[in-house]
Amino acid sequence: MQYVHLGRSGVKVSRLCLGTMNFGPETSEADSFAIMDRALELGINFFDTADVYGWKLGEGWTEQIVGRWLKQGGRREKVVLATKVFGRMGEWPNQSRLSALHIRRACDDSLRRLGTDYIDLYQMHHIDRASPWEEVWQAMEQLVREGKILYVGSSNFAGWHLAQAQELAKSRHFLGLVSEQSLYNLVERTIELEVIPACKAYGIGLIPWSPLARGLLAGALTPMSVGRRADEDVKKDIEKHRQKLEAYETFCRNLGEQPADVALAWLLHQPVVTAPIIGPRTMDQLNGSMRVLKLTLSGDQLKRLDEMFPGPGGPAPEAYAW
Repeated sequence: MQYVHLGRSGVKVSRLCLGTMNFGPETSEADSFAIMDRALELGINFFDTADVYGWKLGEGWTEQIVGRWLKQGGRREKVVLATKVFGRMGEWPNQSRLSALHIRRACDDSLRRLGTDYIDLYQMHHIDRASPWEEVWQAMEQLVREGKILYVGSSNFAGWHLAQAQELAKSRHFLGLVSEQSLYNLVERTIELEVIPACKAYGIGLIPWSPLARGLLAGALTPMSVGRRADEDVKKDIEKHRQKLEAYETFCRNLGEQPADVALAWLLHQPVVTAPIIGPRTMDQLNGSMRVLKLTLSGDQLKRLDEMFPGPGGPAPEAYAW
């Protein structure tokens, strides 16, 4: 396993992050335990979850599964544990978003479900325009002082939001954000305009989610009766991108590599990317992902992928203006 610093922080995380969103709804608790055990065996030390995962209002189903796994012993000290706050956890008005009230309560609830006394990386799942940064940072600083969280991250932020957050954190003599979790893959490259330049400027590590574009980049032209590729909306996306996907899968066959591995390898070649999130539903999917760590793409191969899946043209404003 390869390890890198999480943004400008001193903590090191594996080059692949284990996403747990499938644990509970798609993957049984027993299979989830086995996948997490295997991830540790493979050297993956970066685990990502969220209070809303499991999609049962207020239950934190996935966090509970991760918590019961951690309680078996010998695991917590090996894992850099990340979870998130923002989503609705109840019907009352202060049971969502990023008020200081909800941040504090949500953190305590996540700690209880996870069965731990601290969270390594506490991530804001979305921007909350109704909560001023002074309030957000005051709440996060208090959690750091109390030892309940160690680092703060964001998810789904725009470049402007990252700049706002970091400038105010700096004025408060607070570390601020060390990571941003964004939608990023060969198909969806919008963040190259503003988010990636902001991450680079502020020393924020990028954690791409949906690295396989909901299965489009995992050999989507092979029909599937189960999994995301069997969903009707994904089938529509396959038809929308069929010409690109045909060229991509031919490219991967000529390379002698699986499409999913090439997609992950491409991400690992991109600037400021710390660790793409892999979300295996099965042990085979987890084991198969390890191939990417040995896959190096040449300059010509990266150029060919850019031709198949052109991004916005680089950072703003050069991408759209002289």
